[in-house]
Parts: sequence; structure tokens; C-alpha cells
Amino acid sequence: MRQRGSLWLAATALSLLSACAGLTPPHGIGTQVLSGRLSVRVDSEPARAMSATFELSGDARTGALVLTSPIGSTLAQAHWTPREAVLETPGRRASYPDLDTLSEQALGERVPLAALFDWLRGRPWPGAPTQDLPAGEAGFAQMGWRVALARYADGWVEARRDAAPAVTMRARLDAAPMGQP
Repeated sequence: MRQRGSLWLAATALSLLSACAGLTPPHGIGTQVLSGRLSVRVDSEPARAMSATFELSGDARTGALVLTSPIGSTLAQAHWTPREAVLETPGRRASYPDLDTLSEQALGERVPLAALFDWLRGRPWPGAPTQDLPAGEAGFAQMGWRVALARYADGWVEARRDAAPAVTMRARLDAAPMGQP
């Protein structure tokens, strides 16, 4: 798994340097596109981190996620249907049976991408049980993740899994989704 994480970081670094070799982003799937900045940190040995601009469209069943570097090149894009999830990076295309497997192969850890659609909208994903956070804390706990919404009005969502290795996802939305707090 360590080798996979190192390969992922190397591929990300190469992508940043090869702005000319970008991918053609897919058109948004669905009616609403969530966009902003996303960072993911995996506290492993060695620690792995990535930060990018993102566009997330569709839903957990059929959708697309595009990650773009600060200089505008497409680092990676994923799209999925009920039958497969595909991850494309410059010079490479890989197919997986589902989003969980895609995230595990790309990041070295399973990250609940299906839940991200709801979490970014400030609500629990309906596909798993939810627990309230302690009194005075805005957010919820789901699937071993703690989703903090204290700064949601400013467009911030933070999801953290404390189980080893700890994983932190932070998103800053360009605009709060319609109809949300």
C-alpha cells in the first residue's frame, strides 16, 4: 500500500508539472455542479496529501469528479455508473467495480465518495446510520467519519476519520448548495 501511495503522489506531482498534457474534462452530469477547493490528507507513514480545485456533478449512482491543479491542468477525473467507476489521469485510465475501490486505489484508503454529495450539502448520506455530534458541535458522525459543519455558512465542510491511518478531507465550496443552511 505504501508503494501505491508513493505512486499516487508521484503521479500528482508529474501532473502539476505537465500542464500541457491535461485531460479533457467531461461535461457536468446532472443539474447541479458542486465546486470549490478540496484537500485530502492521509496520516500514514509517509503521510500523503493532495489539494485541488474540484467539480462534482451527478449523484452517488451516476456522476463525475474532476480535480484541477492551481495552474489549471486536469490532474484526474473520475466518472461512474452503477456498473463501473473509471479514474483517468494524464496517460492512464483505470476501471474499478465501484467508488469505494476507486478511492482506495487512488488514495491508498477508502474514502466515502458516494457520501460526499450529501456531506457537501450539509446533510448525512441516507445510505448509512448517523449519530449526532456532542451538544454544541455542528455536524454528525457517519461510517466512522466525523463531519463538521460549524463553518458551513461560509462554505466549509470538514470530514475526519480518526481510525488509523487518520484521514482528513476539507472542502471549501464556491457557493453553498441551494436550499441548505
